[in-house]
Amino acid sequence: MIFLPCRLGASRPGWALDADIVVIGSGIAGLSAVLHARAAVPAGRVLLVTKAHLDEGSTRWAQGGIAAALAPEDSPEDHLADTLTAGVGLCDVDAVRILVTEGPARVRELAELGAAFDRDGSTGGFALTREGGHLRNRIVHAGGDATGLEVERALIAAVRADPGVEVIEHALVLDLLLDADGNTAGVTLHVLGEGSKDGVGAAAARAVILATGGMGQVFAATTNPPVSTGDGVALALRAGAVVTDLEFVQFHPTALWLVPPSTEAATRPGAGAGPGTGAPAPPGSGQQPLVSEAMRGEGALLVDAAGHRVMDGVHPLADLAPRDVVAKQMSRVMAAQGVDHLYLDARGLGSSTLLRRFPTITARCRAAGVDPLREPIPVAPAAHYASGGVRTDVWGRTSVPGLYACGEVACTGVHGANRLASNSLLEGLVFAARIGTDLARGLPSPTKPANPVVGSGSTGLADPAARADLARAMADGAGVLRSEQSLRATAKTLAALGDPRVGGTVTAGPDAWEMTNLRTVATALVAAATMRQETRGSHWREDFGITDDARWRGHILTQLDAEGELSVTYEPLDVAEAPPLPGYPATAGHASGQA
Repeated sequence: MIFLPCRLGASRPGWALDADIVVIGSGIAGLSAVLHARAAVPAGRVLLVTKAHLDEGSTRWAQGGIAAALAPEDSPEDHLADTLTAGVGLCDVDAVRILVTEGPARVRELAELGAAFDRDGSTGGFALTREGGHLRNRIVHAGGDATGLEVERALIAAVRADPGVEVIEHALVLDLLLDADGNTAGVTLHVLGEGSKDGVGAAAARAVILATGGMGQVFAATTNPPVSTGDGVALALRAGAVVTDLEFVQFHPTALWLVPPSTEAATRPGAGAGPGTGAPAPPGSGQQPLVSEAMRGEGALLVDAAGHRVMDGVHPLADLAPRDVVAKQMSRVMAAQGVDHLYLDARGLGSSTLLRRFPTITARCRAAGVDPLREPIPVAPAAHYASGGVRTDVWGRTSVPGLYACGEVACTGVHGANRLASNSLLEGLVFAARIGTDLARGLPSPTKPANPVVGSGSTGLADPAARADLARAMADGAGVLRSEQSLRATAKTLAALGDPRVGGTVTAGPDAWEMTNLRTVATALVAAATMRQETRGSHWREDFGITDDARWRGHILTQLDAEGELSVTYEPLDVAEAPPLPGYPATAGHASGQA
């Protein structure tokens, strides 16, 4: 049996406020959700809570762009087909169809809001590029390779211009407040010294929207910023929500290789600084700069130290194969050659294209001592995106009444076993709008939270001093390559962090709360990965090397009961409603059930 805390230990709330809707997170999903919530309930009070500065989420680091069928020769059906292929048989077809049909309108609305996307000089329309897994050019981008920065700028400007939105920065949300019937009643939160309040407080709300982003910091090397510690998934688990597909963590094939990731960390955004130009991230944050897939879309090639093509003969799309295929092949080659990185050769693009399309990447590489105009870029896979998360329906509703989720924290079903490149920002836009539509149908009546509001003392808190050990154990045993042996070794490390049912000596505070969230999501992830005895999408089991549709074409659900016991169950897909199997020829580790 596995036990996890049902509440974070904290002092009782010393202050309180009331809102109609609380939105947690300030990336594209959270900011969009705020705007749609305001439109849905114009007279309501909307509270936006974010863990750092308003602009310090993962969105600003997004380089490639937003995928949408905007070209005359493209169509939502083509986008749907590419998404289903990348998802390796586990996508929710209805959710994907919503994503690809509503996506173009959401992108146009974002442009109307003020996002300055790159334009085609001859037509004046959106400049579109191509990324891995896409058979057509459909990626909208801004600033060459700074799409996230521009999208976030436009959304933040719109939020700040709305007097009906209250923003609390530097606030870590602790737990969901529930009434006696299990309905959402608000949240508890802790505002750091830089924020507008001090200490633990409570925000009553009729609806709560989770938009907290990913959990990349659970691994030693990640493209995610330091704030991505799985807080939303951990909160949802403690509230009793169903979480699904956690084993499907996408490792981006091309993160800039830095030595070592835990000490030579990537830059983090500073005041007035863009990605790649800020102050160094704290030691141990593990953040690695992303080298966008769009660079391969423009013609850059993955090679080894001898200049041999890595993806030749592996997949029909070669260097533009889906991310899981590329990351696995890179890992195979690295293991066979006994090296810890490979190279992305972008010299063939020419200086004009590199400086025009990829100014941010070029600057970051040069800051690390690599000139992509003259030499190949050292790259290696790094944890990038959680395809799983808090299970929702197509309106963003979770299994807990009044709790919604959108963006990376959610599992809407659009990604399946592996997210298609540049579908993440699109998902945040589309499902934030759908949450707004659902809220407009009517909010629940205000309700009172039942006790306990917070956990007692230090019970259940994990020691933040063990954070680096957790990240290393996850990278070693639950990273790109997994096996029964490696996963059990990682589970043992996680269990050694302490029994959440027993009081300890850990002092309650932001570091301990983040560490406890990391332990929670890591434990659930490892349990799901251990159960799935096959290779599918971004989940690669060395001891079960093929995709086994007969046994594993379905979802793994994780959930905590009232006592904190973690249940892990398998839910097979209804074959009649299941998406078609991928159409690409089978390759090792990416095979159909017949292989």
